Amino acid sequence: MPLPGSTSGSPESPVTYRHNGLVCVDHTLDVPLDHTVPEGPSLRLFAREIVAEGHEHEELPRLLWLQGGPGNRAERPNAPGAWLRRALPHFRVVLLDQRGTGRSAPADRRTLARFGDDHQRVADHLAHFRADSIVRDAELLRRSLQGDRPWTVLGQSFGGFVTLTYLSLAPEGLVQAYVTGGLPTLTGHADDVYRAAYARTLAHNERFFARYPDDQRLADAVAAHLAEHDVRLPGGERLSVRRFQTLGITFGTADRFDSLHYLLETAFTTGPSGTELSDVFLRGVDALVSYAERPLYGVLHEPIYAQGGRPTAWSAHRVRAEFPAFDAQGAGPIRFTGEMIYPWQFEEDPALVPLRGAAETLAARRDWPALYDLDRLAANEVPVTAAVYANDMFVDRRQSLETARAVRGLRTWVTDDHAHDGVRVDTAVLDQLFALATDGG
Repeated sequence: MPLPGSTSGSPESPVTYRHNGLVCVDHTLDVPLDHTVPEGPSLRLFAREIVAEGHEHEELPRLLWLQGGPGNRAERPNAPGAWLRRALPHFRVVLLDQRGTGRSAPADRRTLARFGDDHQRVADHLAHFRADSIVRDAELLRRSLQGDRPWTVLGQSFGGFVTLTYLSLAPEGLVQAYVTGGLPTLTGHADDVYRAAYARTLAHNERFFARYPDDQRLADAVAAHLAEHDVRLPGGERLSVRRFQTLGITFGTADRFDSLHYLLETAFTTGPSGTELSDVFLRGVDALVSYAERPLYGVLHEPIYAQGGRPTAWSAHRVRAEFPAFDAQGAGPIRFTGEMIYPWQFEEDPALVPLRGAAETLAARRDWPALYDLDRLAANEVPVTAAVYANDMFVDRRQSLETARAVRGLRTWVTDDHAHDGVRVDTAVLDQLFALATDGG
């Protein structure tokens, strides 16, 4: 019997429709939960193929978009980003909802409730949602769409991590690979990742408060208010100081860097008992700190780095102690954290609370399979070009360039003109990678 949310048997027929100048074809495909046990439980995989209207009958090559995450669904074509507008004249673009996201057997507190209180079973299930499984899903999708012909991939952020795993596990499926803000460390532990990330996040704090110097007073005042009052978010849970600090994740992208400033300016209002935090502010905070829309990000953010027999053991939480500037109880000004996940979030975020036991189990796990084949990457024959953002808050430049040197033939474009979301906001990023692939820079 298939798992709830999965379907056995043949995939449904593709559904075709037109929208916003695009022709969209929705595909579904059954894939094994565990690719080493193909006769076991299956998952329903969803992908949307899009082509510019008027080009649907042309023999354009396919480009697979591997989005950031983990735990984010593929973007929808109702508001095409810069990369998509740039790619469509040349490709049929495939938007894959990676397993557990969007319409691909979503994994969240509701769907995982079928396991009851068996946290080990939930953890064992979610251990199959990393890059190695995503690559094997993509290979089944590729074969169902175009047989043995290889395709091109574009990996953004975590999608770049998946691309390196693709080059390790199934390079025969690729004719070309592009990576933007997503060259991972191939051998480093999560501790190495977060130690570098905290230093970069502090630098982005300094940049933010240099741009908006009065916001330091406001941020400190909000933190002090939260420490002294029981403040509730719209969903009913308490907003703690440490959860407020996670708003620093907005510093990492160009389109959201300034958003905290405009949120802070709405922070305070006057109520019957005096100064309070406004509903506008609390609603905005809730939208940023809740993982209801992407719980897998919370559960799998550290396991995406796990290999080599070492547990992650709540790496970001442990390494944070090395950076006292983030201590809200200290004497210094408040500092915001970034792309880190902490065990206490599984106590404070209702979307994550039911997954706490599974997250603890995954944090302690040691027997993770390798995600990268260093020998295969050293002998790589697939053309790869990568944008490395010099001031990227989420992916470390030094680790990225070390990885680039380890992959035969990988060409990099290092730039300080873009933040982590450069490919989404500026067509020039993909222009540069296309040119680099064509003429070698």
